[in-house]
Amino acid sequence: MQLQSLVQEAWSNRELLKEVTYTDAIRSVIEEVDKGELRVASPVDGKWVVNEWIKQAILLYFSIQQMQTWNLPPFEFYDKMQLKSNYKELGVRAVPHAVARYGAYLAKNVVLMPCYVNIGAYVGEGTMVDTWA
Repeated sequence: MQLQSLVQEAWSNRELLKEVTYTDAIRSVIEEVDKGELRVASPVDGKWVVNEWIKQAILLYFSIQQMQTWNLPPFEFYDKMQLKSNYKELGVRAVPHAVARYGAYLAKNVVLMPCYVNIGAYVGEGTMVDTWA
């Protein structure tokens, strides 16, 4: 897979992060993780297998993103990661104080109670995520 090769090359040589080919590849991986097309870890024959190169892409993504301020009165955030959006279109119920980052996959019929879902997460259909569960 070309994305995998580009990520692994950039992981080995961070100077490559100055080139758009590599940053675009990293962003493409994160988009695929966000859509649930790629996973950091996958079940294979009853065991979990880590896709190390996808983990590397997530870590590299932090390196290429710029810090930003989001004002959502009364809250303010200062971070490198976009927040997940379009919950209605995704078929996800998100109650107040539920936060998910872009790059976290949320399947249909997920319910987010007050919680935090980080980049790289894969939340399957019908799951409820609750901080205090």
